Amino acid sequence: MNWKPELDELARREAFAREMGGVDKVKRQHDQGRLTVRERIDKLIDKNSFHEIGAISGIAEYDENSELKRLTPANCVFGRGRIDGRTVVVVGDDFTVRGGSADASISAKPLMAEEMAHDFRLPIIRVIEGSGGGGSVKTIETRGAANLPGGIGGTRWYWFTTANMARVPVVALGLGSVAGLGAARLAASHYSVMTRNSAMFVAGPPVVKRLGQDLTKQELGGAEIQTRAGGVDDAVDTEEEAFERARRFLSYLPSSVYDLPPTTTCSDDSERAEESLLKAVPRNRRQVYKMRPIIDAVVDKGSFFEVNANFGRPIITGLARFEGRAVLLLASDPFHYGGSWTAEACQKVVRWVDFAETFHLPVVYLMDCPGFMIGLEAEKSATIRHGVRAMAAVNQSTVPWCTIIVRNAFGVAGVVHQPANRYSMRYAWPSAYWGSLPLEGGIEAAYRADIDGSDDPAAKLKEIEERLNKLRSPFRSAEKFWVEEVIDPRKTRSLLCEFARLAERIRTVGPPSNMSTRP
Repeated sequence: MNWKPELDELARREAFAREMGGVDKVKRQHDQGRLTVRERIDKLIDKNSFHEIGAISGIAEYDENSELKRLTPANCVFGRGRIDGRTVVVVGDDFTVRGGSADASISAKPLMAEEMAHDFRLPIIRVIEGSGGGGSVKTIETRGAANLPGGIGGTRWYWFTTANMARVPVVALGLGSVAGLGAARLAASHYSVMTRNSAMFVAGPPVVKRLGQDLTKQELGGAEIQTRAGGVDDAVDTEEEAFERARRFLSYLPSSVYDLPPTTTCSDDSERAEESLLKAVPRNRRQVYKMRPIIDAVVDKGSFFEVNANFGRPIITGLARFEGRAVLLLASDPFHYGGSWTAEACQKVVRWVDFAETFHLPVVYLMDCPGFMIGLEAEKSATIRHGVRAMAAVNQSTVPWCTIIVRNAFGVAGVVHQPANRYSMRYAWPSAYWGSLPLEGGIEAAYRADIDGSDDPAAKLKEIEERLNKLRSPFRSAEKFWVEEVIDPRKTRSLLCEFARLAERIRTVGPPSNMSTRP
């Protein structure tokens, strides 16, 4: 007497689960260029490391003798796996079963995935396609009543979805049409990626058409729309690229706020001096230059991982390493509004400084900011309000901070280049140029009487500009100790590596004092 019959029954039910929505639905998924949820999980995590939970849950059909005829699995697959040897939680939607709608879901499964990540302090990756279990119009008929969002006892899932952002790294992958609750789960993450043939929206084209807007999925919520709006961080061509980006993003982070970011081995010389930095910034202040080559020249080779590139473009954000130590890197991009902070750029600063604070990442800021964006559109978008919020985020941060002033530092936005009321490191390049406001445009107002009273107003203006520009030398500020150090740009990597070493000694673990649950 043994338990082989029961084990055979278990194997039979597991086989039904592996069939997902059936041969036809799986073929349709493949024909449309998309992987199934099980294929996605296998490609995302370390080989043979997936431990599934609740595999045989679903809707069963029995014959008249109560013998199982068929099992349609629940359209949520979740469990534990490993990425680079480190345990993570993975939860994915199975689009082959009722397109991920609530009619075929068991709500306890995605909830348990979030609970596991929260209570065991494990990163969580959401693989999202469909509504993410949010339901469909047919739910009213299948359930026999209209669903009150949240209802009674139905808000626990929503709480964990956002609460986990203050506790563990959350990554979300949008790999198809993502709507409703699925869109919320995609956005409620520290890092989100979608494939370029995917789309995300609160409500899809058929619903939006009732508003008089006849749009395709791509026109409504395609990658270009969502990455420019900041709804999704990155877009890639293939699902395999999405998996690789998820793995790389997590490699910079601790498993939870109760750990420190991992330090990796580094073969890149910390004293490496790049000659290209001597001519990286043009003498002509009206001439733009490329910041990303400067970033690549100072960080560990190949370590810069840019995120959110299409949104708030005057600010570049990403993760990088110095001697193997992870940091959050902020940098100005003079190709977009000269690096001026727009309302979107301010929102981007808030989000990523909060992120660095949550996961104990030191901040390195390569600065070239001529101030807040000005003009009618800037006023219409309440730039100054968003700017003040960015200032609050920087000032409330507690992580170590180092700023390199590459060129401009003006106005209130110029103030927000390091936290107030605590020590942070700061260096200026010889190309640095700062003040309460730029001279351009201000001289005519401040010296109007002198210029108008001159026999040659143009020559007088040029004379005043030359006189004031000599006073703008960073060396004049250094004389008065208004800036700590003016450095040879070639020393930048060495000094930032030293900063990362010093920062490692003072980082602490545990929930930050101002943990953010904002997506």
